[in-house]
Amino acid sequence: MKLKLTIIFILLITFFLPACTFPAGHKEETKIICGDQRMDLYLPLLRTKRIAVVANQTAMIGKTHLVDTLLSQNINVVKIFSPEHGFRGLADAGEKFENSTDVETGLPIISLYGKNYKPRSEDLEGLDIVLFDIQDVGVRFYTYISTMTWVMEACAENNITLLILDRPNPNGFYVDGPLLEDNYRSFVGLHTVPLVYGMTIAEYARMLNGEGWLNDGVRCDLKYIACKNYTHDSLYKLEVSPSPNLPDMRAVYLYPSLGLFEGTSISVGRGTHYPFQVFGSPYLESVDFSFTPQSIPGASVNPPYKGELCYGVDLRKVPIDSLVKKHAISLQYLLFAYQHDKQKVNFFNSYFENLVGTATLRRQVEEGLSEGTIRNDWQQGLEWFMTIRGKYLIYPDFKK
Repeated sequence: MKLKLTIIFILLITFFLPACTFPAGHKEETKIICGDQRMDLYLPLLRTKRIAVVANQTAMIGKTHLVDTLLSQNINVVKIFSPEHGFRGLADAGEKFENSTDVETGLPIISLYGKNYKPRSEDLEGLDIVLFDIQDVGVRFYTYISTMTWVMEACAENNITLLILDRPNPNGFYVDGPLLEDNYRSFVGLHTVPLVYGMTIAEYARMLNGEGWLNDGVRCDLKYIACKNYTHDSLYKLEVSPSPNLPDMRAVYLYPSLGLFEGTSISVGRGTHYPFQVFGSPYLESVDFSFTPQSIPGASVNPPYKGELCYGVDLRKVPIDSLVKKHAISLQYLLFAYQHDKQKVNFFNSYFENLVGTATLRRQVEEGLSEGTIRNDWQQGLEWFMTIRGKYLIYPDFKK
């Protein structure tokens, strides 16, 4: 019976994820140049200024961190602001950390994922420019856009320029998912956008300013250095893992779909060497794949079901080009897991609504509605958002 259901699920994946051919309308980048690599454009803006940098381990220019590069160019970097996962990217998801000192440079690190999520006025005192360089993955519940929002607000309130060094969005080739509803605003969703919003960090920041979505409608003195040779049809392979549990591009592409499980009893493989590429739990029946989460320092010290055998589905052999070609979140994983969970009463947790931004999806899954029926509910909101989004794009849009 287990083998039969596994075969059924593989066939289901094959149906909803198109055949393994390179996606039409997409191309791998010939030479996409990120904003931080275009030093000739932004170093003149930084000379004689007192600079703070908002960055993590993704802010690399070649093999050198942005902060080290700026210091080598005699730019007066006076402090670092650090988001979730820390400046060097070694903190677990959700792990709070306090202010510290960077051992490489001796610069003070102000945590934006500890007591404060927003820079305080005293943290910004004496600064001229805040420089932002963090690799986003284009999903609403990925917290770097929330950090950017509060940095923008703090800069606006303290009359400081924010300069964004833009980066491609690896999931920037589509827009999908339900819009966030007002009742479910939180650190994993601050704005009325879909789960996948198809914008770079700089484009998103332009939208926050232009739509008056910052606190009290304040406007940030926003500048940006655009990427070169990027369009929303580009497939951009990340050179550095954006966070400890997104180790490769398969995980990045699956994250918008498997991330929904973070609001359920289902493990997404945290505590394994293939997070966001498998899913399962001790209570998922009629599947023949299994894994046992363990403590992995710097990635997942206390993962769900640590030391327990979890039964589930392995997606590591799903072709990456099939994930890309779908141009959509897949609800099939969520629907399959709910159908085969032996403890349905405990399947969803209180975090689910904040994560997806609506109470509707839980009800629809519990009622057994199909993916097509659920997706139909998203269309009006997506059309509204596409109109908003279009006003702030910097790069040519994807082909619809």
